[in-house]
Amino acid sequence: MTLLLLTLYFIFQSFIPIVFGNVHTNPCRAYCGNITIDYPFALQSGCGHPGFRELLFCMNDILMFHISSGSYWVLDIDYAYQALTLHDPHLSNCESIFLGGKGNGFMVEQWRAPYLNPVPDNVFMLIGCSAQSPLFQGFPSQHLPCHNVSGMGCEEYYNCPAWNIVGPKSLGLSGPPECCSTSYEAIKSINLSKLECEGYASAYNLAPLRLEGPHEWSYGIRVKYSLQGDDASCRACEASGGSCGYDIDEVKPVCLCNGWNSTSNCDSVRSSSGRETSAAFTLPGIWVSFITWVITILS
Repeated sequence: MTLLLLTLYFIFQSFIPIVFGNVHTNPCRAYCGNITIDYPFALQSGCGHPGFRELLFCMNDILMFHISSGSYWVLDIDYAYQALTLHDPHLSNCESIFLGGKGNGFMVEQWRAPYLNPVPDNVFMLIGCSAQSPLFQGFPSQHLPCHNVSGMGCEEYYNCPAWNIVGPKSLGLSGPPECCSTSYEAIKSINLSKLECEGYASAYNLAPLRLEGPHEWSYGIRVKYSLQGDDASCRACEASGGSCGYDIDEVKPVCLCNGWNSTSNCDSVRSSSGRETSAAFTLPGIWVSFITWVITILS
């Protein structure tokens, strides 16, 4: 009887990988420093949403975000509110102003534009722009396209200690203002070279109440990301234990299962003909055969 039990034990162990072969571990979820990388983002090619491919890179535990205007440090990914917080090393703030046109600004490739845009209450304050800047062309001096955004703007920013270091500030009475604040939506691109500006600051406010001054602003670029559509296919994929990804060659969504890809979800398996068939009928058959065999031996 002992020999029989041992035999049954080892046979049962051999059945476990077959029965539970579809148990899925997410091959796409990753970490960079203390930031979780999850759908729609990914560090691996073929993972995540195709609209966010080749966007994030991890270098020495520092998560980097790369678009056509440059590379940024990712400070945070807020999956609940679908937003990222970015930092440009040459971004001016309340304590320091960086000039020389070294800042990245913010400009995405045309095909990425539907997926990534700064949030509406993110203000960009362009510093030291020339009189010939496109910002000031076609506008009378009293109607410049410079305005506060969500209670934040240059009039408040002028009170920062950084301006004491840069020098006296022009209020635009005899020329363009030394600082012009605007939303991303107003000009669609923050390109310091094309706008002929020396530097820029970017700030956002997550608090529901108006802050007392620019020293309380959060400096950085707050970017809203959008998946475009209801993404029902991805939810179906994840519900079946798969990970959402995309075909590298055709750049179309696929469901990454345990060692194979599906065009729908992981509740189907590949047949010998290459077609996907339902997996619901394969595992019960294995169990029935095994139980029948055990009963036969014990009877």
